[in-house]
Amino acid sequence: MIKELNTENLKEAIMSSTPVIVDFWASWCGPCKMLAPVFEELSEEYDGTLTFTKISTEDNPDAGSMYNVAGIPCLIVFKDGKEIDRIVGFAPKPLLKQKIDAVLEKV
Repeated sequence: MIKELNTENLKEAIMSSTPVIVDFWASWCGPCKMLAPVFEELSEEYDGTLTFTKISTEDNPDAGSMYNVAGIPCLIVFKDGKEIDRIVGFAPKPLLKQKIDAVLEKV
């Protein structure tokens, strides 16, 4: 399950001791639309290991600038409020899974 975030609850959500991945996206973004079903599938596979969240940069423009998001989709992995890594752009499921696994090995 993916939790929808907004500017108000973003900082609280990333303060978790369990790693949190935040999908910065927008409805007009084609690659974001392609990533959505992949992100959903992965959220089920990593349940309990990684918390999946997303935040619309259209509805929450300050969120993107707070974390220096220059291009979307942008997936940022946080642990205890600190950025661990980021993945920018669309990636097919096998590649994205490989990248996420590499990030999780760091934490």
